[in-house]
Amino acid sequence: MPSPSATPPGLEDLQRAAVRALCDTVVPRIDVADDPDGFWARTASDVGVPELVEQSLEVMPDDQRAGLLALLDGLGAQGIAHASGRSREQLVRNMTMLGGDVAAGINGLTSLILFLAYGAPDPSTGTNPNWERFGYPGPISRAPAADKPIVPLVPEGGELTLEADVCVVGSGAGGGVIAGTLAQQGRHVVVLEAGAYLNEADFDMLEIPAYQRMYWRGGPSPTADMNVTLQAGSTLGGGTTINWTNCLRTTPWVRAQWAGDHGLEGVDGAEFDRHLDAVWQRLSVNDACSDLNGPQERMRGGAQRLGLSFATVTRNADRERYDPASAAYMGFGDQSGSKLGTAKTYLQDAADAGAQIVTQCWAERVLTEHGRAVGVEATWSDPQTGRSARVTVRASQVLVACGALESPALLLRSSLGGPAVGEHLRLHPCTALFGIYEEDQRAWWGPPHSGLCNEFADVEDGYGFLIESAQYAPGLTGSAVAFTTAREHKELMSKVRFGATFIGLVRDHGQGRVTVDHAGAAVPWYALDDELDARNTRRAIDVQARLHDAAGAREIYALAAGLPRWRRGEPLEGFIARVQAAPLRAGGQKLFSAHQMGSCRMGSDPATSVAGPWGELHDAPGVWIGDASAFPTSSGTNPMITIMALARRTAEAMVGARVDEPAQATAA
Repeated sequence: MPSPSATPPGLEDLQRAAVRALCDTVVPRIDVADDPDGFWARTASDVGVPELVEQSLEVMPDDQRAGLLALLDGLGAQGIAHASGRSREQLVRNMTMLGGDVAAGINGLTSLILFLAYGAPDPSTGTNPNWERFGYPGPISRAPAADKPIVPLVPEGGELTLEADVCVVGSGAGGGVIAGTLAQQGRHVVVLEAGAYLNEADFDMLEIPAYQRMYWRGGPSPTADMNVTLQAGSTLGGGTTINWTNCLRTTPWVRAQWAGDHGLEGVDGAEFDRHLDAVWQRLSVNDACSDLNGPQERMRGGAQRLGLSFATVTRNADRERYDPASAAYMGFGDQSGSKLGTAKTYLQDAADAGAQIVTQCWAERVLTEHGRAVGVEATWSDPQTGRSARVTVRASQVLVACGALESPALLLRSSLGGPAVGEHLRLHPCTALFGIYEEDQRAWWGPPHSGLCNEFADVEDGYGFLIESAQYAPGLTGSAVAFTTAREHKELMSKVRFGATFIGLVRDHGQGRVTVDHAGAAVPWYALDDELDARNTRRAIDVQARLHDAAGAREIYALAAGLPRWRRGEPLEGFIARVQAAPLRAGGQKLFSAHQMGSCRMGSDPATSVAGPWGELHDAPGVWIGDASAFPTSSGTNPMITIMALARRTAEAMVGARVDEPAQATAA
C-alpha cells in the first residue's frame, strides 16, 4: 500500500463552521417534556463530534478528503452556519435529493456524524452519555493483564532481509492455518501481517477504538460505488480475531458445485470432510457456549410460530474461559480469551515451530524471477514512533492470504494473476430489519451469533439466504439507521434498548470486482443487480419482517432510505412491499457485508480463475492463494470454517503430502 501522505493542514474557519452546523443539524437539541437523561437535549457538539469529524477528515485518503472539503465549502457558501435549524435540515435534504457525488458525500458525512455521536466514548470517562438511553453499559470490565505468547520480529534498522521456505502474506483464517500447518511440517515460514498483534490485554470493549485498531481501513467502509458497507479484519489473526465465531460447515450443494463446475477435486467427498473435521477439532467447536440473548430468543420464538427452522450455532470457544457477558463484545476483541481464532491456535503452532512473524508489515508486491516465486517486498512501520523499514523475504513459495479485498490488489501490483484477478468478488450482501419490542432486549449481552434460521439456504438452484442476528454496537446502529429528519432519527434511537436486529445474508450469484487506484490501493466495486440475488434479497426481507411480527414486535423499521416503518395493527403486506421496492443500492436499501470472497478464485480455466484447483497461480508457479478470495463462488455460510478447510487442503498441496494435526487439539 502506498505510504500515507503527511497530515494535511486543518480546516479553514468557514469549513469548520460548516462542520459544526452540520453536526448539530443531524443531532440537534430537541425540547421535549420528558427527558430525564438529557438525550433529546444533547447535541453532537455536546459530545465533541465536530472535533472528531475534523480529525477523521485529516486522515482520509486525499481524493475523499478533497471531495468532502468541497462539499463543506458549498455548505458554507449557502450559509448553513447562520441558518435556522429547519432551514439547515432542508438544505441537507435538498443536497441528498441531488443524487450523484453530492448526495453520496452528504450521506457519508451524515453517517459519520451519527456514528461518532452515538459510538464515541469520552476520553476521560470511557463512556458516551447517550448510552444510558440505549440501556448499553459500555465496557463492563477493564482489559486484563495478559502475556503475549507470540513475539513478532521487529526490524532493528532501515532494512531487513529474511530467508524462508514459505512467505505467508496475511494471518487470518487461511494464512494462519497454512502458516501453522507448514511450520509443523518442518518448513521455515515467515508470516507478514499488515495489522498489529493485539490480545486480551489490549481489548477495552470500546467500539470505535476497536475499529481503528483492528479493522480494514479503520472500520465500516463503503465500496467505491457506495452500494455496500464492508467490514473486514486487519490485525494478527485477521477476521478470526474480531468475527462472531459462527462455525458452519460448507454445504453439500456448494461443495458439489465447486467440484463439478470448477474442478476442485475431492471437495465433494471424504477428503474434504477430513479437512473440515481437523479444523473443527483444532478450534474446539462446540454448542456449549451459545447462550441466546433477547434478539435471538425473539428469532427462535418467531421461527417456532411460523414453523421455520431454528438452530443453536456452534462456536470456536474455550468452555473454560467463556463468559456470555464479555462475549457480547467479541467484535471488539474477546477480553475473556475464550475465542479460539488463529492467533491462539494455528499461528501459535507456527510460532512454537519456529516461524517468524512480522506485524505492521504491508506487502507491496510478490517477487518473481523467470516466472516463478522468489519472495515478497514489504514495508514495516511503527505508528507509535514513526519508524519504518524495508522488508524483503526471499522464499521459493509465497502464500497470498490477505483477504478478498487486499489479495487481488497485491497480485495486481505485482502484475500477476491473469485476466481473472480481482473479478468475481462475492460479498454475501445483507439487509437488516429492526424490530421494537415491549421489553428491553439486552442485545449487548451474549454472543452476537448464537441463533440461526437456515430454512431458506437453498431456495433456488443452490442459492438462498440465512437469517441471523448482529452484534449490538451503538455507533454502527446510529449510522445504519437512515436519516430522514433529526426528530425521527432521535425517536428511533430512543427505542434502541427495545430493539432486535434480524439480518438476511444472501448467497450471491452475481459478482463485483476489485481494482487498484493510481497509488495501488484496493478499490472494491459491487452492484446487486443479479436477478436471482434480487429475488433472494426480497425473499429475505419478507422472512425478516414476518419473523419480527410472529415474535411480537410492536414496530418494525427497515434500514433503507426513508426509514420505512410498520406499527402493529397496520397491514404487514403493504409494509413488506414498500421495503422490497427500495432499490438495492446506495440511496435505497442499506447493504452490509462482513464476508468478502472469490476475487482470486480457484478453478481449472485460467481465463476465468486466478489459481488452479489446489491454489497455485496459473501464471506463476510457487505463488499460492489461501484465503476466501480463492472461493470459486460464494459459500452461502459464514465462511471461516470453509476458508480453513480449503487452506489446509492447499497446505497439503504445497508440501506434496498428507499432514496430520499435532497431538494437542485445543488451545492452551
